[in-house]
Amino acid sequence: MAHSLSRSSVLPGDRHAFPTTPAPTRGAPVLHPDAPNPADVARAGSAPPLAREHLDRDAVSRPDEQRAAAFDADANARVLAVHAGRVLVVEAEAADGAPRLELRHPSTLPEPDVRCYLGRTLDAGADATGDALPAGSPIEAWTYGADASAAIAEESRWAGLRRIATSLDDRDAGLAIEAVALANWHATHAFCASCGSPTEVVSSGWARRCLAEDRLRFPRTDPAVIVVVTDDEDRVLLGSNAMWEQDRFSVLAGFVEPGESLEAAVVRELVEETGLAVDRVEYLGSQPWPFPASLMCAFRARVAHGASTVPVPDGEEILELRWFDRDGLRAALGRVALPGETSIARWMLEEWYGGPLASSMPWSTS
Repeated sequence: MAHSLSRSSVLPGDRHAFPTTPAPTRGAPVLHPDAPNPADVARAGSAPPLAREHLDRDAVSRPDEQRAAAFDADANARVLAVHAGRVLVVEAEAADGAPRLELRHPSTLPEPDVRCYLGRTLDAGADATGDALPAGSPIEAWTYGADASAAIAEESRWAGLRRIATSLDDRDAGLAIEAVALANWHATHAFCASCGSPTEVVSSGWARRCLAEDRLRFPRTDPAVIVVVTDDEDRVLLGSNAMWEQDRFSVLAGFVEPGESLEAAVVRELVEETGLAVDRVEYLGSQPWPFPASLMCAFRARVAHGASTVPVPDGEEILELRWFDRDGLRAALGRVALPGETSIARWMLEEWYGGPLASSMPWSTS
């Protein structure tokens, strides 16, 4: 499906698995003059927008039963408050007005519903008030319901990741994503999946224990593949999902099914939703997508040599499919909505395009 995830049926056997033989030899693709020279593209310095993190997660300290008390008494400890998938931020004093996380000392906040240990800062820095934070300062995420959140946010604001993530520095982006992902998991695991009994938070927020059977549950992540598909002319295939407004397009994506490799998921999803056979499946990178718990694994794939390049939408999840060359996509900006800047889909498109894609008809960031 285009970049809106849902689960699809399994094709019989493994007929559409990633090819194990080399793709047939063919001529070099016809590249648009604006296409970036691969030798000039330094991927190492261009991480997907939600894949940034600058934190020691300090997993070895999570089981320590004395850790929480030591945290509360630490003058350098800071808390990121979370409510309904949003985090507490303040407007920066910088000219660009970029937001920053409001990291508070635990003594300034009410008792939370759930507290999770995020880790320790790697470098010396400061919190949003300008107070110094030395390297190694511990950070927790505290989750609140509606009543407490209204009092906490009197002089601040709650903001969703889609709106602020690209404006945060690496430390704050990593903290916010980790905090929201953990809060989402706790919100749906208050009861044991096996017996229905209540569970309690243990291991500094990184597990829950069933009170009846002493069974432990740990946070899970759902892997999904997201694919930028090109043809021999280096056009890109974009799809419009049935749940979206008209003229909203993105690259194709779908969940990985049980017993399936990432590469096989790429091939299966594209066959199911576009009717196209692809090869040259190449991994590009990944980023968390905590809405609520996905890990987006990005790939590039090429329509197989000799295969049809006429896409056929499945009519259920995908209603429309279009090929775009760079000139065509540039001309369509303002008439089509592209993925938001926090998504890995936008990152993938801009890598194919060779630079930033501005649009007067942006993807919703709510």
